[in-house]
Amino acid sequence: MMTEVQIRTLKVETATAAALAPFGVVLGRDENVEPLPIDLYGGAVKVRRIGEFISDEKTEMPVCTLQRRPFEVEYMERHTEHTQTFISLGAKPFIAMFAPPSDSELPDLDQARAFLFDGSAGFMMHLGTWHEFPFALVDDTDLLVILRSVATEGLKSDNVIGNEAVGPDLEKRDMAARFGVKIQLEL
Repeated sequence: MMTEVQIRTLKVETATAAALAPFGVVLGRDENVEPLPIDLYGGAVKVRRIGEFISDEKTEMPVCTLQRRPFEVEYMERHTEHTQTFISLGAKPFIAMFAPPSDSELPDLDQARAFLFDGSAGFMMHLGTWHEFPFALVDDTDLLVILRSVATEGLKSDNVIGNEAVGPDLEKRDMAARFGVKIQLEL
């Protein structure tokens, strides 16, 4: 474990499907995806499969209410058994930081990127994508989070050891302790 903490600054980018492709799939209208051949409602409803949600166990959809906090990345976590999803309720913007999936037990911070989501679309991560929990730009931002129940259970205080949590389908790492780094996000 590291003791000296250095601050890195990471510029927040606009969330676009192309920029986010290494980390997951934007969940929103995409006219490039052909609608399924469902003809109910006289064509008034178009159904498009934008991405494939993966979960091999009990899945839940908690609503998380976010308050503004400093744009400092303290933790990075990943899930290898489900494609965790964040969807803003009420079209409020949020910031999320990602690092690509890897076989390593720690994220590659040199490939980390942060994105500003305007609240008009959600985001579903690829399996194993490292991420910090989103940051609110406006208090009382509600996010619908879709994830395996065991991941949520792994975050309860009795499962947190030394500021980190590890459980079935959860690896949450303390960036200062592991890398001697805190990452500040800059708008």
